[in-house]
Amino acid sequence: MSELTHIDDEGEARMVDVSAKPEQEREAVARGEIRLAKATLDTIESGQAAKGNVLATARLAGIMAAKKTADLIPLCHPLTITHAEVGFKIPESRDRVVITATARISARTGVEMEALCGVSAGLLCAWDMLKPIEKDSEGQYPTSRIEDVRVLRKSKADPHH
Repeated sequence: MSELTHIDDEGEARMVDVSAKPEQEREAVARGEIRLAKATLDTIESGQAAKGNVLATARLAGIMAAKKTADLIPLCHPLTITHAEVGFKIPESRDRVVITATARISARTGVEMEALCGVSAGLLCAWDMLKPIEKDSEGQYPTSRIEDVRVLRKSKADPHH
């Protein structure tokens, strides 16, 4: 395993110094999913959720979170991302919504945390909007769960080549 970059020689948390790194075009894609009852998916697709358009609101939450990642994660560099995109897919199994977030930047550090924050906020927003539908008679959420949040890929390229 490689050295932990956010820990100094005394074991204290620190922000990584990226000032010597070259600026590069960077992109990261992350995904996650929220498992839901089929009836809840029908409600999403019909646009009849009581709190409004679930996917449109989750998209905005994801984009906003990607832009504010450094405010949420203490050691992340504040980045001015050049692109953030959040998309959704309901697979044929009709048991979940898969959320994918893409973030791009020209910077000295990666943008995977922004993609992960975008996915996470989108999932949390969807869960919040759907919890009245998913709740059973005992006030529990037997079907809904957020899972499999991960970075799918990241890349970087020299902008001068």
